[in-house]
Amino acid sequence: MTTQSTLKRQEHIAGYLFILPNLIGVLVFVVLPVIAGLVLSFTRWDLLTPPVWINIDNYKQLLHDPLFWVGLKNSAYYSLLTVPAGIVVSLLLALLVNIPLKGINIFRTIYFIPVVTSITAISLVWKWLYNPEFGILNFILEKFGLPPQQWLNDVHLAMPCIALMSIWRSMGYNMVIFLAGIKAIPTQLYEASRIDGANRFQMLWHITLPLLKPTLFFVLVMSIIGSLQVFGEIYVMTNGGPGNATLTYNYFLYQNAFLWFKMGYAASLGYVLFLIIFVLTIIQFKFLGARISYEVF
Repeated sequence: MTTQSTLKRQEHIAGYLFILPNLIGVLVFVVLPVIAGLVLSFTRWDLLTPPVWINIDNYKQLLHDPLFWVGLKNSAYYSLLTVPAGIVVSLLLALLVNIPLKGINIFRTIYFIPVVTSITAISLVWKWLYNPEFGILNFILEKFGLPPQQWLNDVHLAMPCIALMSIWRSMGYNMVIFLAGIKAIPTQLYEASRIDGANRFQMLWHITLPLLKPTLFFVLVMSIIGSLQVFGEIYVMTNGGPGNATLTYNYFLYQNAFLWFKMGYAASLGYVLFLIIFVLTIIQFKFLGARISYEVF
């Protein structure tokens, strides 16, 4: 064996040793739990007695479970409320904070603070705002002579109320992503369009939005994935009520696993959710991703 081959072999061994801790972490905390969860989804297990193999009975049961369909419907409704509105609000916010004004970085920081704030703390604050007895929203309505609302206690208002809070909380994260995409657009394109007499709206429509397509696509995919996994807001603010109006898929999974101790059934719910998200993502990449160009010019 030549000296060069020995050195390459030593470099390879050293490289594997450096990534070994991460590989072990991925194996122990990601790969093995995924495999264990898949096996568990074919069993009946209540944490107290040994698991019992029941083949695909869990998957058959969820298809006939009315709460499964309620959770799926509510999650889809939540996505329809939050994803389009969240993208539009975040994009408009990114365009506003992109204006070169003195102190604009302070506003960018303020808008991003909810993203790094505990979801529990934010949910408790908004729950207080929505309180029908002493909440500030009903106080404002009364000042304008309007009747107070039950907000989170109303079957029709509860989910829109949670969606509004979620849009407010996540708009800073998407704003940063959109802002990065806007900053990556060459300024020469705007300068050339100004010379040709284009106004701000024309530059937005013909330059900014077309070149933001990759960023828009990324935000769309991630927003849909995140919206289908909503849990914290529901857990703190409504517990799935009133009347299952905010019973989302993830909260129903939590109920089965940690309230009713149906671990096998909860695992099957988790894998069905994974399949739904996977299929939706593939569809988006097939019909939207194929039309997106990642080249600047």
